[in-house]
Amino acid sequence: MSEAKSGVGPVVAAAHLAAGAMPELSEVEFAMTLMHHSFQRWMVRCMAAAGIPGLQPIAVHLLHAIAHRGREKTLSELCMMFNIEDTHVVTYAIKKLTALGLVEGSRRGKEKTVRATRKGVEACARYHEVREALLVASLKRINLSQEALSGIAAMMRTISGQYDQAARTATIL
Repeated sequence: MSEAKSGVGPVVAAAHLAAGAMPELSEVEFAMTLMHHSFQRWMVRCMAAAGIPGLQPIAVHLLHAIAHRGREKTLSELCMMFNIEDTHVVTYAIKKLTALGLVEGSRRGKEKTVRATRKGVEACARYHEVREALLVASLKRINLSQEALSGIAAMMRTISGQYDQAARTATIL
C-alpha cells in the first residue's frame, strides 16, 4: 500500500518541516540521517572486524583516503575531499591513526603530509575483504544495479552542493 493510500504520509522526523513547499525534501533528509548513522556504525564495526577497533568514523574515512592511490595527502586536501571545515577534527583523527601506526607524517616543502604505513594499507585491505563478504554480497542479492547506485551517488553529490550553497547564504542572514 502506498503512503498516500495508507494515510500515513511522508516518513519524516519533523512534520513541521514537511509542512512546507517540498515535503519530499524532509523525507530525503530523514533518509540521509538514517543512512549517515547506519554508515558510520558500519564503518566502525567493519574496521573493528578488520582488526582495528576503537576508531571514530572520521578516522576510518581518513585512513581509506590517505591510503587511496598510495600517495601522500595534505591536511587541506583531506579537508577539501570530505568537505570538512573544522581542521582540528581531521588533525585529531590523524594523530590517532599515527599513534596506532596506520599513517605516518612527512613534509612536502612547507606542508605537512601523511601517508599510509604498511599496517594501514593492510588494515584497508582487510576492511575491503570484510566489506565484500558482508555488505557487497548482501547488496547484490537485492539486485540494485551498479548504474542505479552510480546515479544515486551523483544525485547525492548534486544535492550536497545545494546544501552547501544554502549554508553559505544562511551565514549572511
